[in-house]
Amino acid sequence: MRARELIIYRNFEYRELFEQMAELLEDKTPLCAQAMPDSNACAGQLIDLAVTYGFEGNLWHCFLAYTLASHENPYSTSCEITGPVEGSLNQLAAHDFQIMKELFDKDIRILDGDRKDGIWAALCSYQGPSKNSRVFNKRIRDQIVALAVELEKAEDCRKFQAAVTEFYRHFGVGKLGLNKAFRVEENGHDVHIRPITNVEHIYLRDIVGYEFQKEKLIENTENFIKGKPANNVLLFGDSGTGKSSSIKALLNEYYDQGLRMIEVYKHQFKALSNIQEQIKDRNYRFIIYMDDLSFEESELEYKYLKAIIEGGLGKKPGNVLIYATSNRRHLIREKFSDKRELDDDLHNNDTVQEKLSLVARFGVTIYFGSPDKKLFQEIVKTLAERNHIHMPMETLYGEANKWELRHGGLSGRTASQFITYLLGKTELDKN
Repeated sequence: MRARELIIYRNFEYRELFEQMAELLEDKTPLCAQAMPDSNACAGQLIDLAVTYGFEGNLWHCFLAYTLASHENPYSTSCEITGPVEGSLNQLAAHDFQIMKELFDKDIRILDGDRKDGIWAALCSYQGPSKNSRVFNKRIRDQIVALAVELEKAEDCRKFQAAVTEFYRHFGVGKLGLNKAFRVEENGHDVHIRPITNVEHIYLRDIVGYEFQKEKLIENTENFIKGKPANNVLLFGDSGTGKSSSIKALLNEYYDQGLRMIEVYKHQFKALSNIQEQIKDRNYRFIIYMDDLSFEESELEYKYLKAIIEGGLGKKPGNVLIYATSNRRHLIREKFSDKRELDDDLHNNDTVQEKLSLVARFGVTIYFGSPDKKLFQEIVKTLAERNHIHMPMETLYGEANKWELRHGGLSGRTASQFITYLLGKTELDKN
């Protein structure tokens, strides 16, 4: 079987289905009755994948396109972001692409045998109940389907390989390439990086005000993406002022330039070194995102964070930075009673420095303070215009002022919640 001659492209995610389909399609004899159950089982699996990934059209082509787009190997990971590679690796990949094109050119309708309008004819022009993917965002789902159509049109192996390589360059490969954001799952000693498919679509232009803060954040992030020296970043200040939103916005702004984000919680800090090992050799730039970071005095997880930022004998990966948000400037809780306790400490300065040393490891610190009355009203006005809320400014500001007095004071979050209230009230009045 030609599929077994693959060199680089082996051990696919759906390996069993791939090999079964290849065997059925490479069989030179007419489809016999004994093979029919295997054929139907493969058809069922392709339909399951179509529902999971939102595939449409020729499901065999979509399956192969997904297989190529998601397979992490020396060739595909070398081509991501940077484009085609030369030398022996390119030659070995060309060998595999020749086999993949042969499989791609197989007409799955032959599996229907003598039947007209059979199962496989239906899978050649499949239309599912939904175009939504449970695994990828819509943009990536659409690109995989588009890749299947483009590969179908490829006249020869060279153009077939070029289309796949261009996909790697533009969108990346595997879960780290095809997704923007990730979370961490721990299963015993195993650490897994899992995609987050529903990422909030917020951009820096959506955040009203805080221009200096955004400019500082953009400067450091762009340096990082371009391979220039860049620092870990701490965004601190009052709640509801856009710290977390600013970091989320960076992901949407710079995803197409190779930026990825991994969300990590305090209880997962022991896994940070493992996470870095998994991502250090990829062509992407990773921000490890820690939201609402703070520690009580009894919590010692901050020591792991200190060590991972600036500790150990190993060289820190150049493609990883840490961005964190916190309402606390110094991250670790400090009390007036600490000063009294220090009287019994022989080296009280060492104790103070131990608590302050974590924040010192963030080279860039950016303060987000609560907006004044003027900025709060500007945020309310801008959000009202974006949501097509029309009322006199005096009435809008008056209602906003009453809302913020009852709901947490002046902040961007309060303004957003007020607009949500108005939208809900408008819909209620309509009904």
